Amino acid sequence: MELKSETQKEVDEAEEIKNLKKVEAALFISGRFLSLQEMVTLTDINPILLRELLDKLIEKYNDNSAIEILAKEDMWKMDVKQEYRDMVNRLATGEAEFSKAEQETLAIIAYKQPVKQSIIIKIRGNKAYEHIKHFQEIGLLHAKKLGHTKELNLSEDFYDYFSLQKKELEEKEHHNNS
Repeated sequence: MELKSETQKEVDEAEEIKNLKKVEAALFISGRFLSLQEMVTLTDINPILLRELLDKLIEKYNDNSAIEILAKEDMWKMDVKQEYRDMVNRLATGEAEFSKAEQETLAIIAYKQPVKQSIIIKIRGNKAYEHIKHFQEIGLLHAKKLGHTKELNLSEDFYDYFSLQKKELEEKEHHNNS
């Protein structure tokens, strides 16, 4: 068996660093969970190597950074660690990400979904129309026409946004109802 030359090792290391940077850039800019196939398409890195690179990045970030790489069902996302999210959201928007009133409206929708918009308005008042419109614009809610009102449901983006899985939310709701 022939040993790799020093030059070949340097080329391999440079290639790995380049590939790590590609994966890191894809995760950073996406802002959502990416599937293995999406990452292969974006980076042109084979799936086996891609998994190895993801493991290295997870280790790199999860140990020494305020950033983490979350893995869920063969999908990955780069995000700010939970303990820093409030601070980052305040920095990014100059205030809390959602007003207390918006948070309460969204919490009721999450708890009661599917729920008629008319019921949310009765509970929360006319300001809830603005909240619902805002949540639809940023993709956290789906609304479909239902008679004279709309039926509201959480979108997949809601679960990604708050780093939740549907079953986690359902389990919390079930536990709260018990």
